[in-house]
Amino acid sequence: MCSVRLNDEEKNQLAAAASAARTSLPAFLARSGLAAADLDATVAAIAGRRELVSELFAARRHLGYVGNNLNQVASALNSGAWPAELDAVIAATESAVKRVQDAADQLLAQN
Repeated sequence: MCSVRLNDEEKNQLAAAASAARTSLPAFLARSGLAAADLDATVAAIAGRRELVSELFAARRHLGYVGNNLNQVASALNSGAWPAELDAVIAATESAVKRVQDAADQLLAQN
C-alpha cells in the first residue's frame, strides 16, 4: 500500500490523463511510476528529448537567419532587381522549415 498526496490541480491533471488512457487513476499512477522506474529507458528518453529540443532551437535560429536573407531578397525584388541568390535563399528556406518540422514531428511522436 502506498499513499500519494496531490493538490487539486495535480489530481485533476492526472485524472484527466488517466481518463484519456482509459484507466483508473491508481492504475495510471502505478504504470507511470513503473515506466519512470526503468532508469535505462528514462535516461535514454530524456537524452533523446534533450537532443531534439536542442535541434529544434538550432533549427529555429537557422530559420531566423534564412528569414533575414529572404527579407533582403524580397526587398530587392520589390525594387525591380532579380537577386542571383534567389534560388539559394528559397532552398535554404525550405531546408530550414523542413528541419523545424522534422524536429517538431519527432517531439510529438514521443508524447
